[in-house]
Amino acid sequence: MFCAFLWLIKKTMNDGITTWLIGIAAGLIAGLAKTGLPGCGILAVPLVAMIFPAKLSVGALLPLLIAGDVCAVIFYHSHAQWKKLLELFPCVLGGIALGALVLWKIDSAQLKPLLGVLILALLCLEIARQRCNWNDFPHRPWFVILMGSLAGFATTLGNVAGPIMNIYFISKGFKKNEFMGTAAWYFLIFNCVKIPIYAGLGMINPATLKFDLFIIPVVLAGAFVGRLLLGLVPQRAFNFIVLFLAAAAAVRLLF
Repeated sequence: MFCAFLWLIKKTMNDGITTWLIGIAAGLIAGLAKTGLPGCGILAVPLVAMIFPAKLSVGALLPLLIAGDVCAVIFYHSHAQWKKLLELFPCVLGGIALGALVLWKIDSAQLKPLLGVLILALLCLEIARQRCNWNDFPHRPWFVILMGSLAGFATTLGNVAGPIMNIYFISKGFKKNEFMGTAAWYFLIFNCVKIPIYAGLGMINPATLKFDLFIIPVVLAGAFVGRLLLGLVPQRAFNFIVLFLAAAAAVRLLF
């Protein structure tokens, strides 16, 4: 790991400090999102898109997210709510299949505004649910189908399922550790499912993997910092931060 950082410093001198600072920022955010501040991970999407073209940026980000997922599973695996997680699997896989088809046909950058609108709509729905005290709302089958399908679709198009799943898990009333444990397994499983899709479309290639190799240590550092932060954030503030970051990320996708 130390050698990797030395190599990164050397590359910074040769390839431009701005590019690598952006990469480091994206890596830190990806790590923090997986273990301490869920919702901020989507902010890494536009950062990596500043380094690579749109589709390649999606492929370049995936290994960084998986590295963070592994850390999250190590930290929170025992808190996962498997019953509520498994009910999502068929819908998510269907959404991934549809997303792969669309990604093959068109440029994913064209769909960013659409994803932003979807996330904002879901945020409004969640706020209305809380205001009106619809306690049984998240348990309806159509809600599970909708959220799972949208999450699978969004994660395949641009690694932007985080806000959707964060809204879903909060609506289930998960405590912080339950939230983190269930989300950790969810994202690790489905991010790994995407590897052959992205590789087959050329979105993961030697150039993106070289970038990932030297940013992954930064992701790991961010994950450990996130682990420390989680214990300092009260449950109510945690819920607010997650929803606020999801809204900010949706606006970023729109503009």
